[in-house]
Amino acid sequence: MGVYSTIVKFFQDSGVFIYPSILILSLGLAIAIERFIYINRSRRHNREMWEALLPLLKTGKFQQVMQMTAKSDTAIGKIVSYGLSRIKGSHRREDIDAAMEEGMMEVVPRLEKRTHYLATFANVVTLLGLLGTIIGLIKAFTAVAQVNPAEKAELLSASISIAMNNTAFGLMVAIPFLLIHAFLQARTSEIVDSLEAAKVKFLNLVERVKSDLGA
Repeated sequence: MGVYSTIVKFFQDSGVFIYPSILILSLGLAIAIERFIYINRSRRHNREMWEALLPLLKTGKFQQVMQMTAKSDTAIGKIVSYGLSRIKGSHRREDIDAAMEEGMMEVVPRLEKRTHYLATFANVVTLLGLLGTIIGLIKAFTAVAQVNPAEKAELLSASISIAMNNTAFGLMVAIPFLLIHAFLQARTSEIVDSLEAAKVKFLNLVERVKSDLGA
C-alpha cells in the first residue's frame, strides 16, 4: 500500500503536463510489445522456412520450392519466390539478384515498421518533462512573488514538485525507450543480414544446379 500511495502522490503532484507523457508511455509500450512479438515471430518463421527450402534447392527441385514459397508470407519465402519467378525468364545471376533485391525492398520496411517511433517518443517525452519543469519553476517564482508569507512554503513546495516530477518521469520513460529502440533495431538488422546471406546462398545454389545440369 505504501508503494501504491507513493505512486499516486507522485502523479498527483506532477501537474497536467504528466498526462501527455503518460499517453506517450502507453503508445510506446504498445508499439514495443507489438514489434518485439512480430520480429521474434518473423525470425523464427524465416529460419523454419529456410531449413525446409534448403534441401529442395540443393537438389534443384525449384518447382516444389515455388509451390512452398507461393503459400508463405515469410520474408525469406517472398524473396526466394521473386528469384524463382525471374529464373523462368532469365538465368543470368544479375537478373535473379535484381529480382530478389526487389523482394528485399518489399519485406525490409515491414520489419522496420514503427520501430523509429520509440526514439521519437523518447525525445518528445523528455521535452515534455522539461516543459513541465519550466512551468513548475514559473509557478514557484510566481508563488514567492505574489502570495503572503504563510502560504509561500506550501505553494513553493507544490511548484517544485511539479518541476522535479515531470523531469524524473520524462527520463524514466525516455531511457527505457531508447534502450528498447536499440534492441529492436539490432534484432531487425540480424534478420536483414540473415536474408542477405540466404539470398547469396540461393544464387550460389542456382548457379551450381545449372552447372550440374549443363555438365
